[in-house]
Amino acid sequence: MYKLLKFIIKLGIKIFYSEVKIRNRENLQHDGPTIYIANHPNTLIDAWLVAIVADKPVYFMTKATYFNSKWKMKLLRSLGMIPVNRASESKTKGVNNSQTFEECYQLLSKGKSLVIFPEGTSLMEFFLRELKSGTARIALESELRNNGKLNLKVIPIGLNYMQGEKFRSNILVNCGEGIGVTEYLEEYEVNHSAAAKKLTEKFRSMLEEVLVAPQTKEQEKLVVDLASALHSRYLKKINNVESEFELMKKIRDRIVVLSIEDPKRIELIQWNNNYLNWKTGLLKIKNDFLDRGLRSVMFIRQIVFSLVGLLIGFPLFVFGVIHNVIPYLIIDFITPRLTASKEFFAPLIIILGLFLYPLTYLLFTLIVCHYFHLDTFWIICYILSMPILGMFAFGFARYMQHVSYKLNYIFLIINNKKMLLEMKEQRKLLFQLLFED
Repeated sequence: MYKLLKFIIKLGIKIFYSEVKIRNRENLQHDGPTIYIANHPNTLIDAWLVAIVADKPVYFMTKATYFNSKWKMKLLRSLGMIPVNRASESKTKGVNNSQTFEECYQLLSKGKSLVIFPEGTSLMEFFLRELKSGTARIALESELRNNGKLNLKVIPIGLNYMQGEKFRSNILVNCGEGIGVTEYLEEYEVNHSAAAKKLTEKFRSMLEEVLVAPQTKEQEKLVVDLASALHSRYLKKINNVESEFELMKKIRDRIVVLSIEDPKRIELIQWNNNYLNWKTGLLKIKNDFLDRGLRSVMFIRQIVFSLVGLLIGFPLFVFGVIHNVIPYLIIDFITPRLTASKEFFAPLIIILGLFLYPLTYLLFTLIVCHYFHLDTFWIICYILSMPILGMFAFGFARYMQHVSYKLNYIFLIINNKKMLLEMKEQRKLLFQLLFED
């Protein structure tokens, strides 16, 4: 069941996300027992991703509230999940943390792999929250019980989602270098708490290396806004998630420095960025258009070619919409009613989609076969065309929106070039405030 579900979930993730880049995967290679530690922004997707990149069976420490019935307990246990009561929640019947930790020690002693999210809770953010010391205690106790000869390794995995709750967004899974924990054993034997705290701080620094990890939530908002606003000016064209990640890290580092050395400049950066976001939103143009020239003829030529492309692709767009709109609307209606937390949106959409879309395609196929006598070849072509043109319809809709932004920009060039010039200067100033000394 584990292998089957892993295959299905991997397929769902590939469909939902546009790019899932795994960086430094070789760091995950280890023959002995392993603890994978990761940040926890996207609930079930986080666990699925770690299981996929680990490329070997893993066990998960999972909050006990998921195990609140006998059938759930049996199912989740069969998938390698180990229940643990969190201090912030009431205890779940049948779950004892002492037994849970004992089970973890036994698994690691047998050379197995364990996944732990030391933040404990899941929130969709780049900010790295306080780490619980339980991971360090499990690692140290496991080594101590084996006289420091277990060869246990703790490996950090940074799960960097670029709008992880949104369809066709990107993920960078950044695998860091692992460490052993034997150098902390001597102190652990004398003072469990002090050694666990020190090792937990080490884990934090390891995770910060593989994440954007702003120092505060205010910094996080500014980093995200600036990365979105300035990417075309800084990198000309960001065409992969690694580029996005590196730009965000660069902006984060710069903001950290300026927050200490020149707080007034941070205020100016925030004001300029908010102004530009407000202005471009009001005018319905893209921020990066301000890096382009003011030649209306060039934009009109682009619009003409774009409109020709839209006319040619429109019939395929209609086909894709007809065959995919029903499950899309059902999922769009159900998801926010099942949960108000955006951290659960992606896993719910993937699970519902893996059921509803194939069912819809089957119903359309039965209807077509009933009214039209198609041979096997054309039936297969029809079945394959439904998901393919569904993805095309989604991209087509986004492209239509992009063309509308271009049209708005052309009207501004023609009718209010002075305003555009002022906004271009404002954008140039924002870049200078951030990167130039």
